[in-house]
Amino acid sequence: MNRRRQLYFFVQHEKRLEKKLENLKKLAIQHDFTIGENHKDANIIVSVGNDGTFLQAVRKTGFRNDCLYVGISTDNLPSFYCDFHIDELDKMVEAATTERIEVRKYPIIQVTVNGEHPPFYCLNECTIRSSIVKTFVIDVYVDDYLFETFRGDGMIISTPTGSTGYNKSVRGAVVDPLIPCFQVSEIASLNNNHYRTLDSSFILSGDRKLTLKVVQDGNDFPLLAMDNEALGISHVQKLTIQLSDRRIKTVKLKDNSFWHKVQRTFL
Repeated sequence: MNRRRQLYFFVQHEKRLEKKLENLKKLAIQHDFTIGENHKDANIIVSVGNDGTFLQAVRKTGFRNDCLYVGISTDNLPSFYCDFHIDELDKMVEAATTERIEVRKYPIIQVTVNGEHPPFYCLNECTIRSSIVKTFVIDVYVDDYLFETFRGDGMIISTPTGSTGYNKSVRGAVVDPLIPCFQVSEIASLNNNHYRTLDSSFILSGDRKLTLKVVQDGNDFPLLAMDNEALGISHVQKLTIQLSDRRIKTVKLKDNSFWHKVQRTFL
C-alpha cells in the first residue's frame, strides 16, 4: 500500500455528517488517495469538525511530525486550524490543482509533570489552575532563576497559535506563529502590599525553559489541562515547559494567513 497517499479521517461522529463525509471520501478516492483505518499507516490526517476536533486529532494521533494535518470545518464559526469547509469540496479541489495551498509548520510545547517521562505536548496551551475557591502559590523559574512567586487562580502557557485562545481572554498578547516562542499569562493574580507578581503576560524564547513549582501549602492539587483535555493527575508538584523540537505540519490556503484569521475573528 502506498503510504504516501494514504488518508486517515478523524471525525466528529454526528449523523448529520454521514452523507457529507461519504462524499468527501469518494472525492479522495477519485484523486488516487487511499483511506486507512489506522492513523499510523497514513501520511495525511484529516480532521473533520472544528478547531476543537483538530486539537483532538493532533493529540489522539500522537503529535506526529512525519505527516500532514488537514482541518475541514463542519460549521460556519471562525476557525484557526480549518482552512476548508465540508460543503465546499469543489473549492478544495480547485485549491489543490491550482497550487493555492502550502504547508505551514506550527510550534508546540512539551510539558514534563513531576519530572516523569514521557512529556505531554500542546498545540494551543497548557493550563494549571486551582481546583478549589482559593488562590494557590507557584514559584516561577525562568531557566534555573527564580523569577517570581505567583499567587492567584492559575497560569496559562500558550504557543503562538494558541495565543488567540484562552491566553487572549486573560489579556495575553497575540503572537505570530513564525516566532519560535511561548507565552506565560496569569489568571487572577493577587497583587497588594504583601504579594507581588509581574501582573503581565511575558514571552519566552524557544531556547528558554520554564519551571513551575507548586508550593505545598494545602492547596497543592491543582487542575491541569493540555489543550482542550483535562489530565487526571491528582498531585502536581512541578511542571517543566519548553518549546518542542517537533512541528505540526498543516495544509493551508496561501491567501488565508494567521493574520487574515485574526482580523476576520476579532476585528
